[in-house]
Amino acid sequence: MFTERDVQFYLAELALALDHLHSLGIVYRDLKPENILLDTDGHIALTDFGLSKESVPTQDSKTFSFCGTVEYMSPEVVSRKGHSHVADWWSFGVLAFEMITGHLPFHGPNRKETMNMILKAKLAMPTYPSLEAQSLLRMLFKRNPANRLGAGPDGFRNIQSHSFFESIDWDKLYKKQIEPPFIPPIHSDFAHYFDKEFTCKTPTDSPGIPPSADAHDSFQGFSYIAPELINARQSDATYSSHVERRLRSIIGVKQTPFSDEYELKEALGHGKTSTCHRCIHRQTREEYAVKVIKDPSINDPSNEIELLFRYNQLTHIIRIRDAFYNSPTVYIVTELMRGGELFDKIRQEKSLSERESAKIMFVIIKTIEQLHRNSIVHRDLQPRNIMYVDTNRQPSSLRIVDLGFAKQQRAENGLLMTPCFTKEYAAPEVLSRKKYDESCDIWSLGILLYTLLAGNTPFAFDRNDSHEIILARTANKVAFTGPTWERVTDNAKILVNAMLDVDPKKRPTALELCKHSWFANMESLPNMKLSNIQDYNLVRHNLDATFNAINTNASKNLKLGPIGDSNLFKRRNERSAHQQQTEKVK
Repeated sequence: MFTERDVQFYLAELALALDHLHSLGIVYRDLKPENILLDTDGHIALTDFGLSKESVPTQDSKTFSFCGTVEYMSPEVVSRKGHSHVADWWSFGVLAFEMITGHLPFHGPNRKETMNMILKAKLAMPTYPSLEAQSLLRMLFKRNPANRLGAGPDGFRNIQSHSFFESIDWDKLYKKQIEPPFIPPIHSDFAHYFDKEFTCKTPTDSPGIPPSADAHDSFQGFSYIAPELINARQSDATYSSHVERRLRSIIGVKQTPFSDEYELKEALGHGKTSTCHRCIHRQTREEYAVKVIKDPSINDPSNEIELLFRYNQLTHIIRIRDAFYNSPTVYIVTELMRGGELFDKIRQEKSLSERESAKIMFVIIKTIEQLHRNSIVHRDLQPRNIMYVDTNRQPSSLRIVDLGFAKQQRAENGLLMTPCFTKEYAAPEVLSRKKYDESCDIWSLGILLYTLLAGNTPFAFDRNDSHEIILARTANKVAFTGPTWERVTDNAKILVNAMLDVDPKKRPTALELCKHSWFANMESLPNMKLSNIQDYNLVRHNLDATFNAINTNASKNLKLGPIGDSNLFKRRNERSAHQQQTEKVK
C-alpha cells in the first residue's frame, strides 16, 4: 500500500496526463494500474490506448461503447447511457481509492454483482485516510457525471485546487522537476518486467552435431553446486501461504532456480533465521553476497525485499542485485561488503578522531534522512548493520544493511507499534510499548555517535538485564565524564544530548541533524585520536549482549485475558463488518 505522499504525486502526474488527452478530444476509458508504467526516472507513462475514443471534444459530446475493465467503469458506462471524458475521472477515483486503501471500492463475487454495486452500492469509506483524501474520493465518486470533480469547463483546475494536492507545485510537476518517490532499479540484464507470455515460450532449438559418448568427461567437476541447493525442500507445508503469496507477487523476485545463475560459496555470517554466503554470478563472474532464508514463515522477508528494490537508487543503502524464491527458500543477492562492519574499523584503529566520527555520522544521518523523507523507519540501527562496501573503509563506502525491521509508514503521521529492535539501541518509549516514529532512529544514532566518540556505550547492560532495568537507566541524563570527553567539543556533547532525549518529541529530526553546525564545520573539528578502547571485547559485549528482540524478555510476564479484549480480535471484527457493508447493495 502506498503512503498518501506517494499517492499525491502519482495522482497529480496522472491528472496531467488525462487532462492532456481530454484537451485533444480523447477519452481514455481503460484506466487501471496495469496501464500505468514508470520510466527510468520514476515518472508515470500511460499506455494501451486500444479502448480510447477520439473526437469527443466536450462534456456534452458522448460515446456509447460498453468497454473497459469492469471494476474501473463509471456508472454511466455501466448503464450505457452515454459517457464523456468525465468517465475517466471516476476511474481516476477508483485508482486513488485502491492506492490509498489497498482494495477496490466496488468489487463483487462476479461481473454482474460488481456492476450492480457500481450503480447502487454506498461507498464504504475507511476512517484512516486523511480528511483531504476522503474529500477527494467522495467528490470523484459522484454517480451524476455533472456533479463529479473534473466535470465542467474548469474541471481540471478544480482538481488542481483541491486540498489533497495543496503541496503540489503543478508547474514543476509538469516540467518533471519533482523527484518521484520511487526510482526503478535498472541494470543491463534486468528482465523482470518482460511479459511471461513471451518468457515462458519454449525456445526453438537448432540441434548441433551430436557429442561423442565420452564428451561429458571433459566437464567432470567443472562446477560445484551446494547440496543444500540441490536438496532444497519443495514442500510448502512448513510456512504460511500468505508469505508465499506475498513473495510471488513482488515484481523482481525470480522463481527460477538460484543455482542457474549463481554459484553458492562459503558462509560469511549466521543469523537466527538466515545465513549470509558469498556467491558468484555464473555469467559475469562477479562476486556478491546472498542472504539465504530457509524458512520465510518465521521472519517474512517480503517487506525487506520490496524496500530494497524500491530504494535501490540510494547511494548508502545496500544495493540488491537479485531475489529468488525457490520454495521454501528465499535468496536475496546484494553487493558484497568487503570492508566489514563499522565496528571492525573501530577495533582495527582502536579509536577515531572527532572529525572522522563526524564524517561517518553525516553519511549515515543523510541516508536516514532520505528514508524518513519517504516515510521509512529503519528500527534497527546499530554498528553491525552499518558496513563498508570496500576495504579502504572511507565514509563514502558506507552502506546501511539489513532492512528486515524497516517499516513503510501508512500515513505522514503514521506511528508504529511493533516492538522489534536491539535492546542496546532501543528508545525508552519503545521499551514502554508506546507508539513511536522516526525519532527512534535518532535515538539509535545518538547511541552510535556516543560510542564512536567515547569508545563505550552510554548505558552498560548485563546479559540478564530486563527491559525495565534498561528503561530505568535510559531515563537518566547522559553523563560526559572522563578524560576522553574533555577532548570532545561542546557542540558534539550538545548534539548527543539532544539525540538521546527521553522525550521523542524533543529529539531533532534527521533533516535538522544534517543542518547542524557540528556537521557544517566538521572539516575544522579536532583530528587527534581520542582515547583507545581498553577492552574491545567488553565494549562489543555491551553492544552484542542483548541483540535478541525484547519480545523474548517481555513474553515471560504475559497474562492471558478474554479473547474479546484482544486488539487483533477487535480489528478482525471491524474488518468483517466493513466487508459486509461493502457487499451490501442498497
